[in-house]
Amino acid sequence: MSDSLAISFEFFPPKTPEMEASLWSAVEKLAPLNPSFVSVTYGAGGSTRERTHATVRRLRQETKLEPAAHLTCVAATREDIDAIARDYWASGIRHIVALRGDTPTGGPYEPTPGGYGYSTDLVAGLTRIAPFEISVAAYPEGHPESKSLDADLDVLKRKVDAGATRAITQYFFETDLFVRFVERARKAGISIPIVPGILPVTNVAQVLKFSKACGTSVPQWLADTFDGLDADPETRKLVAASVAAEQVLKLKAEGISDFHFYTLNRADLTLALCRRLGVRAPAAA
Repeated sequence: MSDSLAISFEFFPPKTPEMEASLWSAVEKLAPLNPSFVSVTYGAGGSTRERTHATVRRLRQETKLEPAAHLTCVAATREDIDAIARDYWASGIRHIVALRGDTPTGGPYEPTPGGYGYSTDLVAGLTRIAPFEISVAAYPEGHPESKSLDADLDVLKRKVDAGATRAITQYFFETDLFVRFVERARKAGISIPIVPGILPVTNVAQVLKFSKACGTSVPQWLADTFDGLDADPETRKLVAASVAAEQVLKLKAEGISDFHFYTLNRADLTLALCRRLGVRAPAAA
């Protein structure tokens, strides 16, 4: 089943020693699946900047994984960001996920004085520094701040024209949303790979709250699937893996071969999902 599947994983930088242990345990368990790359997020307002850098460097130095560092426009001048990018390149980091970013307060976005205003500007700046592989965000249901789906697609087109080489989508739950989005993107002249972001769900209440902020719709069938399982975390995990696997298989039937999994720094659910999809570590020689 996995012959044509390419997978990648997203992690976030740990805030405590316990979270750090959990992250590296997840990395150790998932690394044998040979992902195309693993990305490391950047907190709102650059709040995890140093932890992101440290995690990415450790991935480069201590594993065989290909790390992709998230980089945002928030709370940094162009000189700061350029210096970070040059340091990444010197450290052997060849892939950056370039994002506008969100303010630490959650209020309306305002460009940082002397900084890159938006992700398009950041992508263009990075291409001047080195020939990075540059992934950018895409939104099958539109960015919550976009005036329309067409306006949102125009932004993605500008990011591609500036040098983006891949788009990774916000998570979504209905296959048709992604398929229609890709069709519209292709008609708009966007030819780079568009990789669906897959989020296995175990906490529906948490997903509902986060989805409201990022403009993702949560279908009623998803909430119904987890109804009555609040006190049964083990069954929730089984259901979550099953639901996410079904989503991937539907997308695979539509010709999609690359998938980006939001791991939330947990290996068990992602491992179960990958096994269901036939993605396994190579047998020992």
